[in-house]
Amino acid sequence: MARRLLWASLALAPITWIVDAVAQPGKVALFILSALSLVPLAWLIGEATEHAGEHTGARIGGLLNASFGNAPELIIALIAIADNLPNVVRGSLAGSVVSNILLVLGAALLIGPDHSQLQRRSLLVQLGLVALTVAVLLIPSVPGFHGDPDRHSLAVLSIGPAIFLLAVYVVVTFVGLKRREREETSGEPAWSLRAALVALGIATAATAVTSEILVHSLQDFAKAAGLSQFFISIVIVAVVGNAAEHGGAIVIARRGKMKLATQIAITSSAQVALLVLPVVLLLSFAFAHPLTLAFRPVELIGMGAAALFVGVVLADGRSRRWEGAMLIGVYVAFAAVCFHLGDR
Repeated sequence: MARRLLWASLALAPITWIVDAVAQPGKVALFILSALSLVPLAWLIGEATEHAGEHTGARIGGLLNASFGNAPELIIALIAIADNLPNVVRGSLAGSVVSNILLVLGAALLIGPDHSQLQRRSLLVQLGLVALTVAVLLIPSVPGFHGDPDRHSLAVLSIGPAIFLLAVYVVVTFVGLKRREREETSGEPAWSLRAALVALGIATAATAVTSEILVHSLQDFAKAAGLSQFFISIVIVAVVGNAAEHGGAIVIARRGKMKLATQIAITSSAQVALLVLPVVLLLSFAFAHPLTLAFRPVELIGMGAAALFVGVVLADGRSRRWEGAMLIGVYVAFAAVCFHLGDR
């Protein structure tokens, strides 16, 4: 039933484009329509990537997942950079990390079976990588606490940390893919490789068009709704960009596959921190206003505290529903803090 709804909701994207071109509604309606449209598109990208990986093997499949699995977050970030909205970029990326660790993991623990055994070591390694990212981000962030956080000197200073994080990701991914190849089992793919690649290309292009509408309507939506751009980017845009992964982890948890569900939630956070964030930074130098990795204290504290807190929760390698409810409560508190802080 859920898959049928997702297939049907793919029609939201062309509807959004037509409404934007013909009806010319207010920016509030466009923001809501485009945000809803991104959810099934993100799901289709994930589906196509998974099916293509079944044909290509672990190495190419892992590369496809890294390249396209985070396409919505990456595209939204690049369009925001083109519109000179650096705070939206940093907020959405930080929000992606926090929402995956707290909200998605919490929902998976709450919905899944109680006292399930988890892959403790792997989860703690991924959380450690998020904590490492926060430590590295202090290099450009601390100078950004004073003066203009988007000054060019900080953009240049951000290059070193970005390259370091990307190198760590490459090493960790290479080791993980070698292990996955040893464990790989043969199976019959449901989609042909051609169908998967065509779907991947169409979904990615549609995501780019829809994301442009989303970003261009964000400022007017913020004014109309009485919300800060910071809150919209770190909560709403972050959740929308990761909606497919969020839903996937929760559905898998409900089926009782807690090891896989928790891996999806936490690995997604680590991938945003180690791959999407540095790639966005390096690509931003192709634009008039390069991005800096000068995050706000609340963003750094949110990412670091979430990783450390969840590490303590999962230290015994067992899932508990009350812990899931607690993680969701912590995320709600984090969102409330962001709501009251307002823009930078």
